[in-house]
Amino acid sequence: MYSRSNPSSAMPRPMARGGRSPRARMRLALLSLILIQAGCAVGPDFKSPALPDAAKHGYAETPLPDATAAAKAGPAGASQRLVSGGDLPEQWWTLFRSPELDQLIRAALERNPTLEAAQAALAQARENYNAASGNLLFPSVNAQLGGGRQRAILSGGSPSEFNVYNATINVSYTLDVFGGSRRQLEGLMAAADYQRFQTEAAYQTLIANVVTAAVQEAALRGQLEATRELLKAQEAQLAIVDKQVALGAQPRAAALSQGTLAAQTRAQIPPLEKAQAQTRNLLAALAGRFPGEGGLPEFRLESMKLPDELPVSLPSDLARQRPDIRASEALLHQASAQVGVAAANQYPQITLSGNYGTQHTVMNGMDVGNTLWGVSGGLLQPLFNAGALSAKRRAAEAAYRQAEAQYRATVLKAFQNVADSLRAVDSDAQALKAQAEAEAQARESLDVHSRQYKLGGISYLALLDAERGYQQARIGLIQAQAARYNDTAALFLALGGGWWKQPAAN
Repeated sequence: MYSRSNPSSAMPRPMARGGRSPRARMRLALLSLILIQAGCAVGPDFKSPALPDAAKHGYAETPLPDATAAAKAGPAGASQRLVSGGDLPEQWWTLFRSPELDQLIRAALERNPTLEAAQAALAQARENYNAASGNLLFPSVNAQLGGGRQRAILSGGSPSEFNVYNATINVSYTLDVFGGSRRQLEGLMAAADYQRFQTEAAYQTLIANVVTAAVQEAALRGQLEATRELLKAQEAQLAIVDKQVALGAQPRAAALSQGTLAAQTRAQIPPLEKAQAQTRNLLAALAGRFPGEGGLPEFRLESMKLPDELPVSLPSDLARQRPDIRASEALLHQASAQVGVAAANQYPQITLSGNYGTQHTVMNGMDVGNTLWGVSGGLLQPLFNAGALSAKRRAAEAAYRQAEAQYRATVLKAFQNVADSLRAVDSDAQALKAQAEAEAQARESLDVHSRQYKLGGISYLALLDAERGYQQARIGLIQAQAARYNDTAALFLALGGGWWKQPAAN
């Protein structure tokens, strides 16, 4: 995954000094230091991991059909065509053609505190890099001013008081001969990249959560309406049965059975109302609002459009498009840089420093000035530390291996997400088709049983069974419709969400 650089290959050859002026020799010495620092950095040079060949074969053992099944179930029953190698749009949620959904997502992107926290973490990581680059790449220059009044008693003389003023500029710089500072900056840049991809992941996750919550709210709304309509029909039927019982045309047991069925249907309404209220509270929180603020749009499945085409990224492109994979790669890069830092700490550290200033002594109307300057250099070479530096390097290498394994796990999880989403898109389309056929047959069966019962051709128990079957089929149809919208959103999220289409994404 990484290769080691050869420090000696970048060392410049000695330069002849004969016949050169002191200024020229100084320039050559500075150039030599620059070349040494620019071309020599111990530790691994990071390279982006290559995708295993097995991952390039596809997302499933058996090929998926080019298009999903179609069903007579409104907009959710449309067939979807899988476009291999297609590219997601940046604003993929607009493919659902729902103005209410667009409005809510815009509000969430503006006000969601989790997204704001991710953006602040990114800004912090970038400023940490800026601060470190200023400290490590450039000399430290400080100005010092001082002043004081002193009193001296000379031998055999009277006390004398005088003022002392000084001004000094101090310059210090640690040469990055073996690349330790550059490896530190490399690690900090990788940390900033990690936060950047974490922000992209938070952005896409927020959008997907809003879409799935909106679909869930619409599905619960449809289930509530269907359940209430069914309860209304059952109560009307109960009134008829009660009259028949009063006239002696039906036994008391028929009224009790119909009443039980109506009560069971009525008991299903409060849990649905609770789930819908909680889903709307979730939508409010995702949009950065309090539940009591109101103003949230209402969603209906029939007002959403299922995208006709589903762009499916090539397996070879997925690792560059999933923000979680890119974030894991950034952590791997950071671990690689830390190996270089630990290696550089085992080599000598050279520090150059200098100062220039003046000192004035004012006494009895006289001003005596002195010019002070100094240049020094220091070399720090670790000699004995009981193996601490070697242990730190081995620990950094172990941390790299850990990050490498975590990267592979992230890639495997990403491919699993895509494979699961593609299979759900295909399977749930078939399930909706079957559920739509079941609902149509249950509705027709209920109509036939109702007519036969009015004519006295069947027992009331047979009618109750038909009503129960229709209720289950209708609720199941709504749930199957919602599953298709959720599958599409999950697939778009699994493929990365199209963030790389932004102008400054890469």
